[in-house]
Amino acid sequence: MNKRSKGTIEGIVQGVGFRPFIYQLAGRYHLTGYVSNTSAGVDLEVEGPLEQIQAFQEAIPSESPPLAHISAVTWEKISPKRDKHFSIITSKAGSERTTLISPDVCICSQCLSEMMDPLDRRYRYPFINCTNCGPRYTIIKDVPYDRAVTTMNSFSMCSICSEEYDNPNSRRFHAQPNACWDCGPVTALHRNSGESISCDDPVRKATELLTKGHILAIKGLGGFHLAVDAANHRAVVRLRKRKHREEKPLAIMVKDLETALKIAHVNRSEAVLLTSRQRPIVLLKKRRSHGLSPQVAPRNRYVGIMLPYTPLHCLLMEGPYVALVMTSGNMSEEPITIRNGDAFGRLRNIADTFLVHNRDIHLRSDDSVLRVVSHVPRQIRRSRGYVPEPVFLHETMKAMPSVLAVGGELKNTVCVTKENRAFLSQHVGDMENMETLDFFQMTISHLKKILDITPRVIACDQHPDYLSSRYAKDQKGCAMVAIQHHHAHIVGCLAENGVFGPVIGLAMDGTGLGPDGAVWGGEIMVADMVSFVRKAHLDYIPLPGGDAAAREPWRMALVYLHRAFSDELYHLPIPFVRDLDRERAELILQIAEKGIHSPLTSSCGRLFDAVSALLGIRKTIAFEGQAAIELEMRLNNKEKGRYPWQLKPDGKEILIVADDMIRAIVEDLIQGKSAGIISARFHNTLIALFLDVCSRIREETGIREVALSGGVFQNASLLSGLLSTLKKSDFHVYTHAQVPANDGSLSLGQAVCAGMASAGFKGKYEVSYEVRR
Repeated sequence: MNKRSKGTIEGIVQGVGFRPFIYQLAGRYHLTGYVSNTSAGVDLEVEGPLEQIQAFQEAIPSESPPLAHISAVTWEKISPKRDKHFSIITSKAGSERTTLISPDVCICSQCLSEMMDPLDRRYRYPFINCTNCGPRYTIIKDVPYDRAVTTMNSFSMCSICSEEYDNPNSRRFHAQPNACWDCGPVTALHRNSGESISCDDPVRKATELLTKGHILAIKGLGGFHLAVDAANHRAVVRLRKRKHREEKPLAIMVKDLETALKIAHVNRSEAVLLTSRQRPIVLLKKRRSHGLSPQVAPRNRYVGIMLPYTPLHCLLMEGPYVALVMTSGNMSEEPITIRNGDAFGRLRNIADTFLVHNRDIHLRSDDSVLRVVSHVPRQIRRSRGYVPEPVFLHETMKAMPSVLAVGGELKNTVCVTKENRAFLSQHVGDMENMETLDFFQMTISHLKKILDITPRVIACDQHPDYLSSRYAKDQKGCAMVAIQHHHAHIVGCLAENGVFGPVIGLAMDGTGLGPDGAVWGGEIMVADMVSFVRKAHLDYIPLPGGDAAAREPWRMALVYLHRAFSDELYHLPIPFVRDLDRERAELILQIAEKGIHSPLTSSCGRLFDAVSALLGIRKTIAFEGQAAIELEMRLNNKEKGRYPWQLKPDGKEILIVADDMIRAIVEDLIQGKSAGIISARFHNTLIALFLDVCSRIREETGIREVALSGGVFQNASLLSGLLSTLKKSDFHVYTHAQVPANDGSLSLGQAVCAGMASAGFKGKYEVSYEVRR
């Protein structure tokens, strides 16, 4: 006697070939019924012998399509309906949208093979795709995920593409971007004046121009790239000059893994990451004979490499060059450009030629950037390929109300939560101009729409002047919680690791407002999800000129020297002092001493800046973190020495005083020690002193769990060294992998902290949060 079961499957199950998979699976087990997309995911009913239904149900999670991700399955027994067939029926709208959208993923091997086959009808078609690959998040406007709500809705499929689209046995069944030469998007080549360049094959012509040293603006998946031959030194220098990006490293694209191995050292974990379907930029150690222009990544041992991820990229990489610079198509500090008209306007003074297409990008998405540290791939910029996959939180967090968290000022992301899922946006960028603010607001609206989330709580940073904080305060109709910057870092680390605390949290970064009004950034706290108490921090030192001190690390070196040596600093026989403009130095010290535009800071990032400047590595910077990055790049891995440090009690807190460390560094400089040795000793010192403080806190509290967060922990030498040292001392250490350690993870921490506080969870420690209704 036949039985019937009704199932609801949630997760990434739309636009990934899930319905034809169910259709074919039902056919294998001779079941009747139907499957349909809904706003919640996929609904299906199957009818047949009970043992066949059970085998069908067991096969779903183990055999589902490669891009599918099942987050929840429910089944219920219902009365038989005596269907004759199994069918795929029209998508059903629902009152609540809980489906998950697949990220954009790279071209699959089958599509690549077809594109390179002269006998295939899609030979060299730059927009070939199927249900296993292609654009998703960047073209979708709404759910359920159907063609009508994507930017492909303006292209009518030809009869052959329609037949594929309607055939459940085709790899392109309901592949929403499905198209071909006869009916889909096409490329075009233009001069920077906007004038069209007539040619039979715009992509082949583009490769010729790149070979001749042209700068091309290329419309890709989530925005425009600016591209040049990475081995053409003059072209790379010209690109830097035109884009006003004088020193920040440029990412490159290479044809395949074999080519990457000729340019950089690639271990197994890095190779897996490079060739993954997300195809991120991976930071890899350069070989001595890499063949690239030295201006691709100056004064850096590493270079960011990615493989082609769209059909268009694969065709471009047929050129005779070894690698192409592929940097974001924007002016410095602006969001990546996505529209053809905007590109002609904004990039015409940078690019010589434009390779564009007529498929609209609905939502911009930069390339993701990762680095493998201690055998773990770690996000530096989480964007294309990973968004909008959620971070799955602990089951108990289903009690939280929906939260919108708006992140910080730098490396902004936003986050919305729904039950125990946290959806982080793609990289938004630094909130410094109206263009980025517009992108920020559009990203929020888009996430709320496709996830059908009406936040009951909004969370922001405690800094009142951040554009994101101002936005939060302007929103009506929901409660608001302002979360302390460094506590948000630690909560973000706990959330992605599925733990609640308490932990010893090390939050090390450049800047964040503390409850006392100082600029924090070198914090060691004991924390849980909704509260914290500060246990130790770097001793306060003036930040002369405020933000100017972050742009000019020599100012921090000066105030640290003055703290350690007083006016005797001018007699120190070291190059830094000899090169000082005495009059200007005196002025900086005066404003620092009087507190004029010189807030106190405990920033670990500024300590890195000071040491970098003292060593003559970087006295001013061209991009954020440059001084610290170049200090790490000089590190001599064989050096095991370290410097002294001081831990001073200050009430209930421990002050970490750097005076003795600075004096020892100066002594090494006087003795002629190399920058590599001093850099290594400085890193070793931080590792040892952090262990010292954590051990003291463990002795006091019994807590042996440690969480590491903040942009300073993007430093691979520091992170790997501290991880190893803490583990050897019997600490259990939590770090970031799914989201960045930098401010890109702030929104996750804000969302979870605010959500739990609003749900009534109580913290154990003295700093907690008021939920303002």
